[in-house]
Amino acid sequence: MMFGYGCGWWQPFGTTGMIINLVIGMLLLAGIVWFAIWAVRRVSVRSAYSGSFTGQTPREILQMRYARGEIAREQYQQMLTELNQ
Repeated sequence: MMFGYGCGWWQPFGTTGMIINLVIGMLLLAGIVWFAIWAVRRVSVRSAYSGSFTGQTPREILQMRYARGEIAREQYQQMLTELNQ
């Protein structure tokens, strides 16, 4: 029986069991923190790639799209005129 003493199910291992339990707990916590950071970075990279939250002006985005060949010259000029109005 357990009456408030010992190390729970690690009791047969004594202090070594407590240390192992502490290491496993720390590794688990570090893994959770690492996963959270990885998930946030992955989401923010996708947002930056899609053009949102990059801090660029519409004109700069339009110039980049034209430079990458996503839009034709006529489309670029038409959109640029609309932006300037």
